[in-house]
Amino acid sequence: MSPTPILDRIQSPADVKALKREELPLLAADLRKTILDVVTVTGGHLGSGMGVVELTIALHRVFDLAKDRLVFDVGHQVYPHKLLTGRKDRFHTLRQKGGLSGFTNPKESPCDVYTMGHAGTATSAALGIASGDNLEKTARYTIALVGDAAMGAGCAFEALNFAGSQPNVRTLIILNDNSWSISKTVGALSRYLDRVRAGPVYTQARKRMHDLLQAIPLIGKDLDEKLDHALEHVRRLVIPGQVFEELGLQYFGPIDGHDVFQCIDYLERVKDLDGPVLLHVRTKKGHGVPGSESAYDRAHAAKPRAKEPERREPTLVEAGKTEPCVILPAEPKRKKNAKPWTNWFAEGLEQLAARDEKVVALTAAMPDGTGLMDFAARFPERFFDVGIAEQHCVAFASGLAVAGLKPFAAIYSTFLQRAYDQVFQEVLIQNLPVVFAMDRAGIVGEDGMTHNGLFDIAYLRALPNIVLMAPKDGPELHEMLAFAAELGRPCGIRYARGGAPGAGDLPGWNGMRTAIELGRMEVLRPGRDGAILAYGAMVQTALEAAELLAQKGVAVEVVNARFVKPIDVAGVRALADRHDRIVTLEDHSVVGGFGSAVLEACAGAGPVRAQIAVMGVPDRFLDHAGRGELLKEFGLDAAAVAARFLSSRTVTV
Repeated sequence: MSPTPILDRIQSPADVKALKREELPLLAADLRKTILDVVTVTGGHLGSGMGVVELTIALHRVFDLAKDRLVFDVGHQVYPHKLLTGRKDRFHTLRQKGGLSGFTNPKESPCDVYTMGHAGTATSAALGIASGDNLEKTARYTIALVGDAAMGAGCAFEALNFAGSQPNVRTLIILNDNSWSISKTVGALSRYLDRVRAGPVYTQARKRMHDLLQAIPLIGKDLDEKLDHALEHVRRLVIPGQVFEELGLQYFGPIDGHDVFQCIDYLERVKDLDGPVLLHVRTKKGHGVPGSESAYDRAHAAKPRAKEPERREPTLVEAGKTEPCVILPAEPKRKKNAKPWTNWFAEGLEQLAARDEKVVALTAAMPDGTGLMDFAARFPERFFDVGIAEQHCVAFASGLAVAGLKPFAAIYSTFLQRAYDQVFQEVLIQNLPVVFAMDRAGIVGEDGMTHNGLFDIAYLRALPNIVLMAPKDGPELHEMLAFAAELGRPCGIRYARGGAPGAGDLPGWNGMRTAIELGRMEVLRPGRDGAILAYGAMVQTALEAAELLAQKGVAVEVVNARFVKPIDVAGVRALADRHDRIVTLEDHSVVGGFGSAVLEACAGAGPVRAQIAVMGVPDRFLDHAGRGELLKEFGLDAAAVAARFLSSRTVTV
C-alpha cells in the first residue's frame, strides 16, 4: 500500500487533535485512499464511509470519543472511525476471519459503543446513554450519527418523539443526509429533506443580519434580540428544520459535510446546548469513489477481489471406536460462478408475476440486495420499496393480501426479526397469504453476528398458521414460489447467500423431480447404511457427503426435507424405523431448528430404531468470516458430515 503521510502519524484520536488545522484536508484524502485501497480487496460497505470522512475527522477533533459516546446507526459508515482509533494497522483484515468487523464492535476498541448492524436504533440508544449519564451525574457528550434513510425507520421516529419530551437530556443527533440508504431513500421524509437541501436561505440571511446589528455601537445587541423575536414568526414559515423543531429538537443546518472546517465550527457551537439537538449535515455517499456517480453499486458495497484457491489436503477423520481411521477422498468440486440464490428468486418471481397479475413484490430498502430491481422495472405498479421499515413492510403486505393480492415480501432473514410482531398479528392471526422470501438465511459470513440468518426456523416455527419450506436448488426455489402463490396461506421460504446449484448440479442424484406436496419430503438417493436428512441449501452438502461415504463402501440414504412446518411426521418416523443412524443437517442454530423438529416428530411416535445426530450451527453468535470458513469450522462441510455420520452412536443436540 502506498504511503499516507498524515494518516501514518495517527495512532489514536489524540493525534487528530494534535494536527495543524491545514493538515485536516490532507488527513481526509489519506483516509479515502486507504479505505478505497483496502475495501476493493477485502470487500465491504464502501460508499457510506467515504461519505463521512470529513465529518468523522470533525467529531474526533471536537469530542473525546474514548470517553464521549458516539453511536453509529447501522455502522456502514464506521471505516474512517476505525482508522482514527488505533485500528489502522489491522485495517487490511477487514471482514476477514479473525480480523476487524465490518461494523462497530466494542471488542475492538473502547471508542465503539455497540455492536451494530441494523438500522434505525441509534437515536434510541444514544438517548438511553444520555439519560443514564444524567442520573449518574456523568459528564460526557452523547452523539448519534444517523443516515437519512435510517431516520425514516419507525424506531427512529419514536426516539425523536421521546427526545422532544426530554429537554434536560443533552444529546446530539447528526442527520447524515446523502439521499441514499442501501438504495435511493424513499418516502415523505426524503421529499421533505429535498426541500430542506434547497432552502438554507433563512439561516444565511439571518447570520448576515445578526453580524450587521451586532456591529452597531450601544443599541446593536438590543435590536438583535428584538429582531430575533420578530423573525420567529417568519422562521416558522421558512426554516428548513421545522418538522424537527415541532418535535422539540433544536435544529441546525443543513451544512456541508465535506467541509471539515464548517463541520468543526458547527459541532463546537452545538455541543454545549442543553436538551436534544439535531445537526443536519449534507454529504455525498461514495464521495471519492471512482465511478460512483453512475455506478452506485460500487459506492455502497465493494466486492472483494477473487482469491487464489487454496490447495486442499485430504481430511483425516476420527471414525469412532468401531471404525478405523480413514482418509476420505477430496470433496466434490462445486460449480464455479453458480447463479446466486437471490437471482434464482428474482427470476422465478418475475416468471410468476408474468403469469399472475395478482403477484406483487415488496422490500424494505433492499431492491438490489433482494434481486428485485428488474422486477421493479418490469412491473413498477406491482413493486413496493417501503424504506428501512420492516415492520411497516409486513403490515403493508397484510393489507395487500386483504385486498386480494398475492404479496411476496423479500426480506433478509435477520431483518425479518425486526417485524416479528407484525408477522404474528397482521399476517398469521389473520391467516393471510403473505409469502416471506427470506434471503441470506443461514450463515452469511463477513457481515458478522448482526447479519447471520440463524434463527428464522426457530422464531417462525413456534407460530401457528405458517408454512415453512426451503429448496435444495434453484429450480426447486422456482417451484416453491409457484406453490406458495397457489397455497393461499402464510408461507416462509428460506434460501442462502451465495451460489445455488442449478439443474443437474447436485452430485449423486438422478435428477428426477417430484411435485411439491404440502409437508412431504423426497428421497434423493437410496442407501442401506443410514440416512442424512437435510434442509434447504444443506442438501447439496448431504449429497456430497454421501459421495465421499460411497467411495468408502458406505451407502447412505439422502432425503430432502423440503418442509420444516408442517414437517413430514410420517416420513420422518418411517426413516427412523428403517435405519440405525440418521444425521440431520441444517444451516441454522441447533436450538429450535430443523433438527429439533425432527426429534419432536420422533418423540411423538414413541421409541424409534435410529440414533439421531443433529448437525447445525452452535448456540452462539458468530464472528465475521467467510461462509465456507464458518461451515468448515462448525463441521458443516461434506467431509465433516461424512465423518460425523460414521461416528454417530448417540443422540446429539
